[in-house]
Amino acid sequence: QVQLVESGGGLVQAGGSLRLSCGASTKIDLYAVAWFRQAPGKERDFVAAIHWSSPTTHYADSVKGRFTISRDDAKNTVYLQMDSLKPEDTAVYYCTAKIWASLAALSNGGGDYWGQGTQVTVSS
Repeated sequence: QVQLVESGGGLVQAGGSLRLSCGASTKIDLYAVAWFRQAPGKERDFVAAIHWSSPTTHYADSVKGRFTISRDDAKNTVYLQMDSLKPEDTAVYYCTAKIWASLAALSNGGGDYWGQGTQVTVSS
């Protein structure tokens, strides 16, 4: 079992930045990790993912060029740096992980483990 805990959410003005963290209860160097988000009344959507064995990343078109996913396996943590935030980025953000997963598989349905989510609110 892998427990994931997100943190770093909050209220920010449009154009501002936030950095989300996803901390794991165990070593995650063999896990691909992704961020998803869910706005009120909408489905949970893929945001960004990072591979387990390489620095390869994948982003949704809506965040490409504004968000950056990274990982620090020594700290069992994955980050999501969010810049140039827009009101439409408002959502609960979740991290998810799956061992040995491809980014394609992870981005399509998420992983085997999910965190509880952290709220991000962007005011206009």
